[in-house]
Formats: sequence, structure tokens, C-alpha cells
Amino acid sequence: MKKPEISRETYEQTMETVRIGNRAVRRAQEENHRLGLPNIYWRNGRIVYEMPNGEIIVKENVGQNRER
Repeated sequence: MKKPEISRETYEQTMETVRIGNRAVRRAQEENHRLGLPNIYWRNGRIVYEMPNGEIIVKENVGQNRER
């Protein structure tokens, strides 16, 4: 299946939006570390905590033993 064509203007606007979003995320991550807070991610079904000191904590099998 062929990908739909987009205009150069749409592409450039999309890339600018991505750059703005990425910058906001980096600033929030830096602020969290300045405040002593971890950055928290969801990766491959695991919760990953990136602590301000650089330590990485991975929580395995999150939510798999929950009763419904």
C-alpha cells in the first residue's frame, strides 16, 4: 500500500510541532531532576523510573496480578 503524499508545508509544520514537543519534554525532565523527582516511562510493558542521580529502577509485571 502506497503512503499518502503530504505537502511540503504540512511536513514542515509537523516537524516544527515535533521539535516544540521534544523541547518541552526535555525541559520537563530537567525540571523534575532539579526538583529531585524521577522521570517515569513505560517501556516494553514495564515501568521505568529514571532517578535524579541517574539510577534506573524497573518495575516488572506491573498490573498482571490485579483482580478484576
